[in-house]
Amino acid sequence: MSDDSDPSCNSSGEHFDEQQFAAFESAIEEIVSKKNVMQSFKKNEEDLTVVTQLLLDKRRYLPQWHIHQFLPSKDSTNKSHLAESSNGEKDAVLVPYTKQKLRERRQMYLDRTGLTVPQHKLATVLLAHLADHCAKNSSPGPLHVAWEKVLEAGMTPLSRTLSTYLYVLSLEGDIDTSERDVSAEVAMFHDGLYEPTEKTITLLVKSFVSRGDAEGAEALLDGIADGPLGQLRHRTTSPILKLYCEKGDIDSALRLYHRMRTTSRVKMDAATYADFIAAVAKNGYFTSDANCILGAEDLGYSQACGLELLDSLITEMAEDVLDISEESARVLHNGFALGFKECGVDTIPDSDSMKPIETLCDNGSLVANRVAVDKATAKCPATDTTLRLIVLEKSQRVHVHDTLIDMAREKSMEYTAKLASKGRSTSDNVEKAERATQILREFSEWLDKREGKPYTAIVDGANVAYFGWGRINVHQLIHMVSALEKQGEHVLVVFPQKYTYKKFHLRAGMMQVLKDEEVEFLEGLKEKNQMYVVPPMCLDDLYWMLACVSNQTQSTNGENIDVAKNNTEGRFPGLRPMAISNDKMRDHKMDLLEERAFRRWCCSHIVNYNFTEFVEDQREEREISFYAADVFSDEIQRNDCPGEGGGVAWHFPVSEWDGNERFCLRLPS
Repeated sequence: MSDDSDPSCNSSGEHFDEQQFAAFESAIEEIVSKKNVMQSFKKNEEDLTVVTQLLLDKRRYLPQWHIHQFLPSKDSTNKSHLAESSNGEKDAVLVPYTKQKLRERRQMYLDRTGLTVPQHKLATVLLAHLADHCAKNSSPGPLHVAWEKVLEAGMTPLSRTLSTYLYVLSLEGDIDTSERDVSAEVAMFHDGLYEPTEKTITLLVKSFVSRGDAEGAEALLDGIADGPLGQLRHRTTSPILKLYCEKGDIDSALRLYHRMRTTSRVKMDAATYADFIAAVAKNGYFTSDANCILGAEDLGYSQACGLELLDSLITEMAEDVLDISEESARVLHNGFALGFKECGVDTIPDSDSMKPIETLCDNGSLVANRVAVDKATAKCPATDTTLRLIVLEKSQRVHVHDTLIDMAREKSMEYTAKLASKGRSTSDNVEKAERATQILREFSEWLDKREGKPYTAIVDGANVAYFGWGRINVHQLIHMVSALEKQGEHVLVVFPQKYTYKKFHLRAGMMQVLKDEEVEFLEGLKEKNQMYVVPPMCLDDLYWMLACVSNQTQSTNGENIDVAKNNTEGRFPGLRPMAISNDKMRDHKMDLLEERAFRRWCCSHIVNYNFTEFVEDQREEREISFYAADVFSDEIQRNDCPGEGGGVAWHFPVSEWDGNERFCLRLPS
């Protein structure tokens, strides 16, 4: 190495930042003092001493090169160079531009410092140890000087090491736009040497966005369109979309929004939709006299402004999103309040909550507010709109049916595993699981082929019998069947076999014995084909759930057995068969369907119940009240408003509000 006293060693006349260097120096000294590190450098102790002294020198040995001096220019067509052999001839190997520039810089550094190539490699390894050390201690400070050392010496860290740099530097949080963005430099450096990763692309996009350059960020994504990361992601595109919206460039925002929606890898969330629609509203594109958004019709929108465009955008949102947050409701309110200033609607500060509207608004008013929809009539107080109960589509019913059959095997295996964990050995588990599947399939076929009256009410027998007692109350089940039959329902009770015995274990240490009259009632239901007994090792929930979506082809004979809202018989309105249960379905929710279809299945088939009062005598008949889990669907929906010029209203469930509350949006007519 050159003599430190030689002034030419520091011809650039620059030093590293004192404060940053102190953290770097402390970290390097701690690393080289560790036994495990020294063990790995045992054969190179002398070289390690030389390298450590050089790294801990506060002086710069070469003039600073900016990161862009290691990267090809945007308009460069030759991003690779032919490598030169030792005799000065060109090797027939293309070397990426960044690697070639690093070779040049390394040679300059070796010439200036007198380091050997092995010592230079050792310095690269030592700074890799530093990156790991900083990651372990969550201390990004030392990496600022380390990064300067990497650039100065023309080092080529491994991809893994650069990823560690990015992780540690991310711990610093957002960087002031006036400061140097080291994370972005590391990401650019990485992508100049190796294949880009989603993390490096995300950081570079973030850097462009922080400088207000949405076009540059989008151009970056376009530049990798043909590579393995060519498909857009939400985390890389949403900051660009947000910046376009903040700048009021709705033409570009709509174009990018459409790209995001039509790219499979971009999973659009509620906040992204709400922010975008609010920005379009704020800029006045939903008013009746709005200018058209350039390029909207080329993207497939029938109208480029006004109510029709809003309808299209919310329809797209409703396909992907079920509900929104309270914050998104506030964003939407403020966006429409600013876009329709003539309506005199005030914006809502971040600190205030949205107050519900309780009175009917005239058709010329903007409605962008919280409302409490009537639980009995499904009427919106602000628009007089009636919200709908949206039911399962035919394909979704088939999917529920088939999934339940598949679940029978899985649940049987889970049950036997649970028994084994409690020390109750089981055998032939796979055979039992296959048998459980076959039994459920046979139940399905029996429902479909049996003759006689179709079942209109499927009772979750165990749920009803246990309700409020903590043990099996057969009389409660008797009252339930009686109440349903009085309402004109044909009942099927699904009941586990163990509860049909005279004597059975309820749980550890507790035995229950049924009375003769209780056993007789259960036997009577079986004789009338109004009880299906679920065998051991089979989950009864799957049976009553499957019965809800059974076509009952033979018994219905093609007739519709649903019950109208205003029927004269006094029957509970809704789809048939209905399932009588207070089961919250937590155990099966994710197994059955995606969220939207699951909500539709619950609100259109599940009917909850309540026994109005507790009585000492179990045999005494008690009044039972029935109520649907939902009177209107728990998802975003569009409905026409009544009256001439009423327009249309959109209602959005809000996750933090009560179950019957919605964010209501209706434009002035």
